[in-house]
Amino acid sequence: MSSSTLCRSSIARHFPPLSGTRTALFSLLLLSGCGGGGTAVTPVAAPPATITLSAAALLGQKIFSDTSLSASGQMACATCHNPANAHAQSNDLSVQLGGANQQIPGTRAVPSLRYLNLLPAFFFAKDGTPTAGFNRDGSAATLAGQARVPLLAAHEMANISAADLTARLAKAAYVEEFRQVFGSDILAAPEQAVERIGFALQQYQKEDHDFFPFDAKYDQFLAGKIALNSAELRGLALFNNPAKGNCAACHVSARGADGSAPLFTDFSYDNIGVPRNPAIPANADPAYFDLGLCGPIRNDLSSRSDLCGAFKVPTLRNVTTRKVFFHNGRFTNLRDVLGFYVRRDTNPEEWYPRAADGSIDKFDDLPAAYKKNVNTVEVPYNRLPGMAPALSAQEIDDVITFLGTLNDGYQINP
Repeated sequence: MSSSTLCRSSIARHFPPLSGTRTALFSLLLLSGCGGGGTAVTPVAAPPATITLSAAALLGQKIFSDTSLSASGQMACATCHNPANAHAQSNDLSVQLGGANQQIPGTRAVPSLRYLNLLPAFFFAKDGTPTAGFNRDGSAATLAGQARVPLLAAHEMANISAADLTARLAKAAYVEEFRQVFGSDILAAPEQAVERIGFALQQYQKEDHDFFPFDAKYDQFLAGKIALNSAELRGLALFNNPAKGNCAACHVSARGADGSAPLFTDFSYDNIGVPRNPAIPANADPAYFDLGLCGPIRNDLSSRSDLCGAFKVPTLRNVTTRKVFFHNGRFTNLRDVLGFYVRRDTNPEEWYPRAADGSIDKFDDLPAAYKKNVNTVEVPYNRLPGMAPALSAQEIDDVITFLGTLNDGYQINP
């Protein structure tokens, strides 16, 4: 399977690349299709004013912020997934520090937990495209399974076993509530207790609308309640246009067939050749590579060399609030991210180091055998040195302006 099959676009499949005045007309059609024209759209369902969480979810809410469940006594889920920052990290570290002394670095940047409530377990689509799953490599089948990982990871909350974690839970202020919900003898079975912790965290994320508010400016725009300004509309057109940004190829911006609000990801996987990040201590070893779907964290697809280097496409909701970008936190600036997308191939010297012979070591975070997996077919990655990038500096500004409409918590002025 070629790298281009890892990321599909319903728009690109039906509309060939356009240019000139036809591109401008196409952009207007895209705007209409996304609710920018006169086409009627189904209003976004507003979350209820008050939310009643289940007993398990209420426990999950308490566990989510409980630092006492970590070996250091200083780390909770909320430490890295800060609710005040769209349940993503609040600092600009490429990887976070954890462990018993808060000094052990991780190997991947922290993803946001927003909009994961309806995500299915990892699967291969009919055309062979890897899809969904939790974590950046889809290695967890459920939110509960994902929640278990940091609780026991040596570089995160660092509980050395289920019994170790259960002993900490036994001292928590809500332990009696935990027993009432999951059984009076639950702590006598540490593995089951840890499973229940994961379940509680899962239910919290599935039930509390703070994790999926769908109240961004773009949602209000789709509902016909407000208009986007001219820069935002230009950015939306560029975002959707398969001959320009082509962002909607993977970061779907249109409503679902059932009228559901867009998640700005199709949860597919792609390999875009993100530069190696020297700020990650593990990368000091030249033999170490994080290959996403085929390892080293995930091992069931290690024989699928065609998938090496592919990571899950994240949602772009709240993207302008992110502190770091990509699986390795290589970038801390959204403008640089978009610059990389459109100038990765036209100006590779901006992003990659030079090899000993003076040549540019393009796709330097992949072993030579896997560099062929990088997506070099789809727009905007289909350029060659000396060609014009798919987006100009002004067009990048417009796309960033549009991306700002995807932040949760937009308030309509009365």
